[in-house]
Amino acid sequence: MIKEEKILLGKSGDEDIFIYPKMANRHGMIAGATGTGKTVTLKVMAESFSSIGVPVFLADVKGDIAPMCQAGTDNPNVSERVSSMGLDAAGFDYHAFPVNFWDVYGEKGMPLRTTISEMGPLLLSRVLGLNDTQSDVLTCIFKIADDENLILTDTKDLKAMLNYVSDKSAEYGPKYGNIATVTVNAILRSIVAIESEGADLFFGEPALNVADWLCTDRNGYGMVQILDCQKLILHPRLYSAFLLWLISELFESLPEVGDPEKPRVVFFFDEAHMLFDSAPKALLEKIEQLVKLIRSKGVGIYFITQNPSDIPDGVLAQLGNKVQHALHAYTPKEQKAVKAAAMGFRVNPEFDTYTTLQELGTGKALVSVMGEDGIPTIVKHTKICPPQSSMGTLAESERISNINNSVLYPKYYESVDNESAYELLARLESKPTENAKSEEEAMTLTEKMKKQLEEQEKKKKQPSALAKASKSVAKTASGTIGREIGKTIGSSVGGKFGKTLGGNVGASLGRGLLDTLFKL
Repeated sequence: MIKEEKILLGKSGDEDIFIYPKMANRHGMIAGATGTGKTVTLKVMAESFSSIGVPVFLADVKGDIAPMCQAGTDNPNVSERVSSMGLDAAGFDYHAFPVNFWDVYGEKGMPLRTTISEMGPLLLSRVLGLNDTQSDVLTCIFKIADDENLILTDTKDLKAMLNYVSDKSAEYGPKYGNIATVTVNAILRSIVAIESEGADLFFGEPALNVADWLCTDRNGYGMVQILDCQKLILHPRLYSAFLLWLISELFESLPEVGDPEKPRVVFFFDEAHMLFDSAPKALLEKIEQLVKLIRSKGVGIYFITQNPSDIPDGVLAQLGNKVQHALHAYTPKEQKAVKAAAMGFRVNPEFDTYTTLQELGTGKALVSVMGEDGIPTIVKHTKICPPQSSMGTLAESERISNINNSVLYPKYYESVDNESAYELLARLESKPTENAKSEEEAMTLTEKMKKQLEEQEKKKKQPSALAKASKSVAKTASGTIGREIGKTIGSSVGGKFGKTLGGNVGASLGRGLLDTLFKL
């Protein structure tokens, strides 16, 4: 809730514990074991940011944040806390907050999509679980697509591009390096695997425009964007890649604003350890860089996790607003983690931080925030305020009504398959076949009559089989008759020699005379 234009997080005795809006983009953390009150703290902070007109993004892993769209109601626990903390006098009341629901799978919210090109090869390699060699090849594929002006929108575009480059590896090899078929096949198998996890739904158009999230409702409340992750969280690589892409997209699209009086937008990333588990060094360096630099864009990032040790030291050092709920230490490893968490706070001489961390009750936390002077405050034992929105469950009918009535619903609810690499490459591969077919059809049409006329002329000139047989028999007979006549004449003139010569001459004359008659 808001008090004196500051975010009232809770109370330490009679002292109000605030988060200062102009220091909220110094990022933060909400940590603690399961069941210690992290979700309530998250809702209180998100409601407060919305109340001062700051848009908020929340990853809803368990489905218990969705009721923010409904006003809270009195119950014994909330009433006791309001009374004991004197919140009535501070203006505590129950009310709903403006919410848009999103879901990668399009089941519990508006479909949330991005494109392959916008995700980029580094994050996509993490989604696909590629090794260094495969990541390098994927980077080459992206470069070739850029050079060839081919847009990579969805997974079928990426698969088409991989197959295309593999077929032309000899052509692309000298410029981009060797692209082995076995590596391409390994990447293709990884794509098919993540398609079964829902990547074919996540990658597509219309892609999310983060500018649509940076708005308020008609009452001046910051819009709260809730991503339902109950199904997505079962696929950690896709979940973490989305959150990391979101940070990158904000960083690239938002202008520098320096140190604003309040953040332009605040993001809460639940199950934050999934962002960093098994992340390669290059990706961890990029995350650390983004967290450092995105503050100047007016963006606040808050990580929710069980233990601060889940967050890399380089990132943890950037978190100025810390809320630490109870931690358990039953093993030497857990005791070491609790000591490390205690050492992350400025010491308060009134209590032992290490011991207190293990004794905190539900709804209580150790809190240290960035003071107005930019220095972290000493750690305070704090009782967290109750949320103003509903703590129950959200009926499915209420969720559906909220989704259908969103001003963003007409823009995002229906997927669009625009022309991209898949369609262009398919057209390119089919063009030679189509050209050959069209030429063949054109030749057939233009020469068909001529060919038929030529065949008819040939038939006229060629004698029939009966004519050929008759001519053959006649020529044989005429040759025989001519030979006999020639023999008779030759023998009377020249004896035996004359008989032979006369027979040959007579046969030739007989056949030649018959050929002449057939031509007439």
